[in-house]
Amino acid sequence: MPDRHPIDTPSGAKRTPSSENGVSTTVTNLATVQTQRTESVLGNWLLRILRIRKGPTNVIYDLDAVATQPSIWDSENVEEYKESYIHKEWENWSAFDPSFRWTWREERAVRRKVDWKIMVWMCVMFAALNIDRNNISNAVSDNMLDDLGITRADYNIGQTISRVGFLVAELPSQLISKRIGPDLWIPIQICSFSLISAMQFFLKGKASFLATRYLIATMQGGFIPDTILYLSYWYTGNSLPIRLAWFWMSSQLVDIGVGFAAVGLLSMRGILGYEGWRWMFLIEGCFTFLVGLLSFFLMPQCPARTKSWWNPKGYFNEKEAKIIVNSVIRDDPQKGGMFNRQGLSVRQIWECSKDYDMWPLYALGLLFGIPKYPVDQYLTLSFRGLGFNVIQSNLLSIPKTVGSSITMLLITAFSELVNNRSFVSMAEDAWLLPCFAALLALKDPISAWAYFAIATVLLSFPYTHPIQVAWTSRNAGSVQNRTVSASLYNMFVQVSGMIGANIYQPTDAPRYFKANKGLLVVCVWMCVIQYPGTYFYYRWRNNTKAKKWDAMTPEEQETYRTTTTDIGNKRLDFRFAN
Repeated sequence: MPDRHPIDTPSGAKRTPSSENGVSTTVTNLATVQTQRTESVLGNWLLRILRIRKGPTNVIYDLDAVATQPSIWDSENVEEYKESYIHKEWENWSAFDPSFRWTWREERAVRRKVDWKIMVWMCVMFAALNIDRNNISNAVSDNMLDDLGITRADYNIGQTISRVGFLVAELPSQLISKRIGPDLWIPIQICSFSLISAMQFFLKGKASFLATRYLIATMQGGFIPDTILYLSYWYTGNSLPIRLAWFWMSSQLVDIGVGFAAVGLLSMRGILGYEGWRWMFLIEGCFTFLVGLLSFFLMPQCPARTKSWWNPKGYFNEKEAKIIVNSVIRDDPQKGGMFNRQGLSVRQIWECSKDYDMWPLYALGLLFGIPKYPVDQYLTLSFRGLGFNVIQSNLLSIPKTVGSSITMLLITAFSELVNNRSFVSMAEDAWLLPCFAALLALKDPISAWAYFAIATVLLSFPYTHPIQVAWTSRNAGSVQNRTVSASLYNMFVQVSGMIGANIYQPTDAPRYFKANKGLLVVCVWMCVIQYPGTYFYYRWRNNTKAKKWDAMTPEEQETYRTTTTDIGNKRLDFRFAN
């Protein structure tokens, strides 16, 4: 193969190839540098389009140069590292080869293939989840509450127990996924919640409304962390964040399409004597059920096992599978520490839950999203109350989705520019703060179009949840801690949703002045205290580890790597993202 040269990689990161002379020359002194920068293709591209960042200079664009990156697997002690890092039942053993080399051209081709065969379908499945999770807001605009004889207070209860269902199912879902594999569990989830969603066609009153709200959410619980864990088998730490950005972007685009579809489906009111919202639940539920069935056949277990009786050739040939597996395990050796049919014990869950270094992120998950929930939950109902009809209310809910998609792109670019998570994630609450100030400043009676304008701007906030999910995954360290921490983070997010679902009360209607004052205080707290505090905590932790690590000699560092009992983010050579 040609000699190795630096190359501008698909993620925009200038990488330097590894040496063949042992781990001392291949592993960077992690304590003397900042945490490895997570490059964003999307953000990098936007910055160049806006002429904020210029293209790379003095880079050798040699696509036939070796793409293999520095790793502990280049060490003379590779057999010891295998025993330390790789589980004996790891499903990708057949494709793992520390001596294997490939070129940038081959890696780029394989990445595109993974994007089309794996990532695209992940986005389709996520779309199915969001269709059945969010179509309730379209239904209530079609007089669903009056048709069922339930009140807005009952609606609040329904939204609350929906969050309870999500919360209760989050960790059990992760445990089931680890036991039977996400390639089986995720399709089961989709088929289950879509079937229940379709059965909302037969709702009769309050009891059936509350029951279906709970059951749908219960079957959806854990879906997102399950999916992110599954994607981590296919992508390196540099490659995954941009895919997650598009993952959430696909959700926004689907919401736009669902908004337009709802206009047509709700217009079916009167067909066979049934209301339009019933037809919407039935038709959309059948569509998402089909997605679930197809997912059984379109989700391979892992890169090294894509062949099946219905696909005897598999998704990837032997060399492609080796490129995927070896690039991922070189990037993060701890991804081989568990296999995807391995369950977690109660003790492991408890140990992960006690990881105090993850608590700041759980606190963010609990508080950062509270202000947005009430306005979003009541948006179409508020539009109806201000005089807009069913079709107008659903069409007017689309601009905020478009706005949010645009701000997500911009926040991704900004994150790429500053290489920071704490203050970038704060952008969501910083955006909401002046909007709540405007809602409080405007006197009664507020005009319909004035409320539409403020609510649309408010709900066009830059969606930073994907950044915080990736942040949680990055700081977890080990595979088992990623599994548990992803669930715990999302559980706190669901508690946040439960709180948000009950902030707007009938006694405070229609302007909700008291509630909005409280939401304004939350925004101020997040921007002034919570996010800065999280940043400085992780900075302090990194500095503390760095002092201990730099005090070691190279020989002591090598001994530590091979003999330490520290795992995950408690290792001295691990650095937290902040």
